[in-house]
Amino acid sequence: QNGVATVGGGKISDLFAGSGINAARPTGSNAEGCETIDRLLSTGRDGPDFLFANLVDFDMLYGHRRDPIGYAQSLMEFDHWLERLLPRLDDDLLVMITADHGNDPTWTGTDHTREKVPLLMHAPGGPRLTGEHKPFSVIAATLADWFEVDYSGLAGRSLLE
Repeated sequence: QNGVATVGGGKISDLFAGSGINAARPTGSNAEGCETIDRLLSTGRDGPDFLFANLVDFDMLYGHRRDPIGYAQSLMEFDHWLERLLPRLDDDLLVMITADHGNDPTWTGTDHTREKVPLLMHAPGGPRLTGEHKPFSVIAATLADWFEVDYSGLAGRSLLE
């Protein structure tokens, strides 16, 4: 409604049935997801206003399949990629990294688990620790604030306030 060009990376377009997604960039792995993010960031101001990406391996390959060794390796690979990403961020970018649920690879069964999930955020002025948030709608409120959309009806408050 506010003209925000949105790209869905990974399975985001499928998860939201294409609603609000201007372009889909499906990926088959975390590595492909990170490559997609890198490629879209390198386009500068010609890229999307909002890139909503899902890294599929954490959930599909290691969490549900209860593979703690693969999960740990995947986290280390992501950490190395993140180390290369951080110097590329400036005050024109808002980056939020989180998960939609826990998926402890050491737990029994294949269902989602319910741990607290991290929220890492880079905003104008640099990275910040944001503490624990209830409800999860702080992410929606923060994005609405960033894109100058009214969020007064949301349960969460913007982390940019």
